[in-house]
Amino acid sequence: MVEKISPEQLDEIVKKAIEALENGKKQIFEIAESARQEWNDLEAKFAELQSKVKEAVEEVERLSLLEKESRYRLMVVSKNFKLYGEDDIKKAYDTARELQIKLALKRENEQHLIAQRTELEMRIRRAREIVERAEYLVTHVAVAMNYLVDALTNISSTIHELQKKEMMGIRIITAQEQERQRLARDIHDGPAQSLSNIVLKCELCEKLLDRDIEKARKQIGELKQLVKSSLQEIRRIIFDLRPMSLDDLGLVPTLQRYVSTFIEETGIDVALEVYDLDENAVDKVVEVAVFRIVQEALNNIKKHSKASKAHIKMYVKDGFLIARIADNGIGFDKEKVEGQKRADIHEGGFGIYGMKQRAELLKGKLTVQSQEGEGTTVLLQIPINTTEKEG
Repeated sequence: MVEKISPEQLDEIVKKAIEALENGKKQIFEIAESARQEWNDLEAKFAELQSKVKEAVEEVERLSLLEKESRYRLMVVSKNFKLYGEDDIKKAYDTARELQIKLALKRENEQHLIAQRTELEMRIRRAREIVERAEYLVTHVAVAMNYLVDALTNISSTIHELQKKEMMGIRIITAQEQERQRLARDIHDGPAQSLSNIVLKCELCEKLLDRDIEKARKQIGELKQLVKSSLQEIRRIIFDLRPMSLDDLGLVPTLQRYVSTFIEETGIDVALEVYDLDENAVDKVVEVAVFRIVQEALNNIKKHSKASKAHIKMYVKDGFLIARIADNGIGFDKEKVEGQKRADIHEGGFGIYGMKQRAELLKGKLTVQSQEGEGTTVLLQIPINTTEKEG
């Protein structure tokens, strides 16, 4: 028997989950701020070095002029030895020699400072790129975190309401807990690991910038790819939580996009037909339920049916949204599956039984027709306006 979760326990679970997410977001901000501070420090060092370079250049110009004058003086003294004594010649020679040495040393110092400046410019450019990538990641992770927090909060509110219905509440709570585990696993195995690798890559780049620019450039390239893959993983998590296109575009475009992606990933030919569907008349909660049921049906086709084709037909009739999802797969024994209906809730998703419960929760009905070797057909009938039905 599934143990009940009290509202207080659920609130504590959600509170701790949100705290963990907020702590993760805070750490990411700290990483970005550290990278920006490093960039600012390099900029300050560059300004100081630039001043030294300017002073060195001016000193080289001054010594060059003095050295040129000393050589001219030495030439004059050397040619007019009748007018100048041996001490004058020696003094002119020593002066010219001393200026030549000073000029050589100062030029060497100038070249050294210029080389330092060039190296620092490269470090600044790399640091700026790291900061830009880190800030880009921070922005997207923050958005993802906000969606996750909202999702957990919404889960809490939803389950509080569903606990009024004994058996239904137990099943939905179980499913939502598994969703939290999946999300935690996805975040831990995906974005969390990637962020850890990004930090290590940044530290490695900082060390390589002083030693091997080419290796640093290679590492930065790998860092860029890592950030891109992290963003893709975060977008996938966000889409699994709730496709934003449902709110922005509506049910049909979201289904079209999902079906197109499904075809690309599985190679299964799926045809989608929609007739007489005014999305403005369909409740948002119904749109979400229909999308999830179609999503689960296609997921079952991918995992179990061995089908090469599937067909989705959807239309509205007499205040009900009707959907039919059929495939040409191997089918299954309905009695055997019905006997396992409780087990499918504990296997990582709702399954057929869960789709039925989702439809019934909104006063709808879902049936499955299948025979071994004859494919499978899922039939959904759900009212488009739940408020009227419940009122």
